[in-house]
Amino acid sequence: MKKLLTLISFFLIVFFMGCSGDISKGSAIVKETYKEGEKIELKSVAGSKITFLRKNGGFVIEDDEAKIVLIDIFGTFCAPCQEEAPSLMDLQLQNSDDVFLIGLNFLEEVSDEYVVENFASKYNAYYFISNAPQNKKIVETILQDIQYKSALQVPFKVLLKEGKYQKVTDIYTSNPENQFYIGKVGLHIIQQDIDAIKSK
Repeated sequence: MKKLLTLISFFLIVFFMGCSGDISKGSAIVKETYKEGEKIELKSVAGSKITFLRKNGGFVIEDDEAKIVLIDIFGTFCAPCQEEAPSLMDLQLQNSDDVFLIGLNFLEEVSDEYVVENFASKYNAYYFISNAPQNKKIVETILQDIQYKSALQVPFKVLLKEGKYQKVTDIYTSNPENQFYIGKVGLHIIQQDIDAIKSK
């Protein structure tokens, strides 16, 4: 019984907080990051392509710089990532004129076919998902940009407008300067933040 309670407690913590990775643990190691003006060609697991442009201390989509960019760092193995994927698809559909959602598969090395079969198809995640080697450097750049010092947990999201990281709702500590979502976040919270950004 004690083992069962321990297992249930562990599952609940992982489910609500996210799945851990070891990319950033507050160490002083300098990671390789993208520089201002650099371009990154990304191909989705479905075959479409975009060019990410490093601009204003963040990223924009080249030739579509007015769009708000929602970057979702996730892993196909991550239960909270799987749970929120259909909601993210709905969010993309409801905001397609103003928002571009990019999923960056992270913390695992799998094929595009694996991501399609075991994540996109299974959880209705038909938005732009990159499974590229460049994802690691993009993630390292984001974490350095926002000065995130803790161990990375997925799902982890940031919102950018014109290349600038936006302040978003902190569902855990109510920090008004917060620039990221961590763990499973309700669609209504992200939508509220997008609406506030659009109205600026």
